[in-house]
Amino acid sequence: MKKFYLILIALICSANCFALVKIDSLKQQISPVENRVAELKSQLDSTQNDSVKAILYAEIAAQYLNYDSLENKKTRFAYQNEVLNYTYKALHLFSRYADTVGLRNCFDYLATVYHSQKKFPQAKWFIIQSNSLSRAIHDGTNVMRSLIKMAAIKMDIKDYTLAMRDLNEALKISVANRDPRTESTVQLNYALLYNRMKNPKKGKIAMDRHLFIDDSLHKAEMDMVVKTVVTDSTTVVKKKIQPKLTKKAPRPDSSKKIASL
Repeated sequence: MKKFYLILIALICSANCFALVKIDSLKQQISPVENRVAELKSQLDSTQNDSVKAILYAEIAAQYLNYDSLENKKTRFAYQNEVLNYTYKALHLFSRYADTVGLRNCFDYLATVYHSQKKFPQAKWFIIQSNSLSRAIHDGTNVMRSLIKMAAIKMDIKDYTLAMRDLNEALKISVANRDPRTESTVQLNYALLYNRMKNPKKGKIAMDRHLFIDDSLHKAEMDMVVKTVVTDSTTVVKKKIQPKLTKKAPRPDSSKKIASL
């Protein structure tokens, strides 16, 4: 019986240790976000300025937007609710000051969360607002980004025709702006769309185009790195050689001159 109790105690201790390790790993996983949020909340408590509060609310919401990296569904859902909570607080203040960029960012955050929660009417409405504001301030980059997001939402509700229209416009702007990175993203979304439309042939063409652009961008980046390294190495070599070339010749000894005379 004594032996049984000893084994039972050992098992309980092992279970507790395992639980503590699991809790510690979860804390480690979310601690960077929680730490940053704690800092931002501290800044919130120390200010009365509404425009500053709006920025801090939006930044807290942005921190919680990293919910996709979480494995725990409960925690992920809690993060999504925090995004909604702080985004609406920021939205209220940004609207008071007619801060277009702040409002646009809030609309993006809300569209992202509602899309994740499969609340498609809300997601669609907010991304349309984001797109409208980006057009109003002639922000081509965010017009394209919102069009791609809009297409993704429409794909999920099987509105393929309108999704294609959004991607076509995003592609046209990316080519006009010479923005190959966005063009690559558009091609990836074309591939997803064509595959959903049961057209794998066109899906493969779009995917090949996406991979080709990405490969070209990667090569260009590597060429720039090599060029920078070579330039830096040449500069270092020149600096080492230069002192030797500019070193003054030693002055002749006057005593030797007199001796030769």
